[in-house]
Amino acid sequence: MASAALELIGFFLGLLGLLGTLVATVLPYWQISAHIGSNIVTAVANMRGLWMECVYQSTGAFQCETYNSMLALPSDLQASRALMVISLVLSVLAIGIAALGMQCTICLEDSGAVKSRVAGAGGGLFFTAGFLALIPVAWTTHEVVQTFYRPTIPSSMKFELGECLYVGLASALISMLGGGMLCVSCCEERDGGRGRRQGGGYPYPAGGGVSGGAGARTTSQTYRNPTLQAGGINPASRGQTLIRSGTGSSELSTHGLQGAKKPAAAGYDITGYV
Repeated sequence: MASAALELIGFFLGLLGLLGTLVATVLPYWQISAHIGSNIVTAVANMRGLWMECVYQSTGAFQCETYNSMLALPSDLQASRALMVISLVLSVLAIGIAALGMQCTICLEDSGAVKSRVAGAGGGLFFTAGFLALIPVAWTTHEVVQTFYRPTIPSSMKFELGECLYVGLASALISMLGGGMLCVSCCEERDGGRGRRQGGGYPYPAGGGVSGGAGARTTSQTYRNPTLQAGGINPASRGQTLIRSGTGSSELSTHGLQGAKKPAAAGYDITGYV
């Protein structure tokens, strides 16, 4: 039950990471113009993203323009685009594969080992997708910080960290965390598969194996009928004792004390059975 809950948490974390990565990829808030120095009071704010560049004016006008040529873009921007798209594709595949291997689904339920491996494969894809999304976010953050503290660049051309960088960083970490939780399900195969209990327990005593064949049946029979297994009091002798009970209370007490001595059965207290 705990492993199934862990898989559900990992799956929903991976799904949340996919949504955050999609938002960070589409929106243009990767770099925002910095209002410092002579540019502290301005009527125009510039924003850059992976697919477009937008301008926000103080009058409320918001205009965006997509990049006209993909080959004319810088190499780091092209690589960021490719990594974010690959991360989204892997996250979608991870959702489908993890749904097949999770314990709460009915797919592949005939073979528990294969089901756990499929769930682990989905977790690995989630982890890879999060790592790929983390690379462009970290690289863009490094470039923005280095450019901001470069003295040769004028203040009007400096940018600050946008909201998409924070969203992308959180989404990448969440996807990696969810993928790690799903990968834990592969380790359960060492204990003989998921959903199996090892060792003795109720209704079998400690030391009596559940899959012990004839030994398990003998132990269970001894537990249910300990009198017959231990060679207890003969039913005929018990009937004679009841017939002679009318002779006197003292004789009944004597027979009662003798009948109170009951044999012990193979490690069990069967006092209440006779």
